[in-house]
Amino acid sequence: MTAPAPLAFRDQRNLVPLPYRQVSVQPYAGAMTDAAIVAHLMGREAYRRTNFIVLHRGQVEASELAVVAIQRAAEEPLFSPITAVEVLALPDTCVYAHDAETDCANRSALAALAHAKGVGVDRTLVVGGLYDHVNFIHHPDPLVLRIVEVAPPEPPKLFDLVRQVLRYADLPAIRVELERIEIADLARQHPSPEYLVPCRSGGLDQLGGHVSFLDERPAERRDWVLVGCERSLQFHRHYYGDEPPRVEMCPRRIAGARSEPTMLKCCLLEFDIEREGQVMTVPWGTDLAMVERALHQLVDEGPHA
Repeated sequence: MTAPAPLAFRDQRNLVPLPYRQVSVQPYAGAMTDAAIVAHLMGREAYRRTNFIVLHRGQVEASELAVVAIQRAAEEPLFSPITAVEVLALPDTCVYAHDAETDCANRSALAALAHAKGVGVDRTLVVGGLYDHVNFIHHPDPLVLRIVEVAPPEPPKLFDLVRQVLRYADLPAIRVELERIEIADLARQHPSPEYLVPCRSGGLDQLGGHVSFLDERPAERRDWVLVGCERSLQFHRHYYGDEPPRVEMCPRRIAGARSEPTMLKCCLLEFDIEREGQVMTVPWGTDLAMVERALHQLVDEGPHA
């Protein structure tokens, strides 16, 4: 019979056991050292689905913690002896957090909580989360994805869609950061008594002066400044036969060239996504399925894959 591969999790980044039933939480009264923990666990029986153990000395919420990986003698019996132990984290690098809203089956959720708690790549976060389940993220170092998006609406649509996808999709750990483009701020850089905006959205009617809405095709051509993208300009040419002064609001144009992972939207795309280096562009009317496909393409084919 081929010997099992040696354990090699200690230096792995973004390690999140899934499904989290692989993680057993056990009380421990011994010394919190590699040697003592290995001696305590070697030869003890373990359930056939247990691959990781969180040891706690005292109550979990306020105790010293250690995280270990194990191997068992066999996969099929309900219980079999532990034959190998690798200590991943001791109390000096292991942090506990309770957050009933964090889904322990979601890598990005655990990475987000680690960031919120200041747990960096040199440490391990053990989480008591949703449904009272426990999991951990070892050496959290998620891909940081910039979302360049306009507001309103609130929340900015693409940013919210990405967060929704990360709640259910099978993706590596990703932390999203919003680069918010305030349409009102863009408009105020070009003061005018008249504005034409693409559509009604909360806040756009507060730009000051008279605000018209392009999708309603105003009957009267007024002396307005168009706050819109190239597609809005095309509509204006069709409706009125000319080009007004315009404030650019396209995230793709405003973002410019980027070298870091970035996602944004562009209304000149209608049915597909585009990738240019580390930048993923989705249509203005994108949906969850399209955003998920864009995220997979970015992480599965990118340098963090």
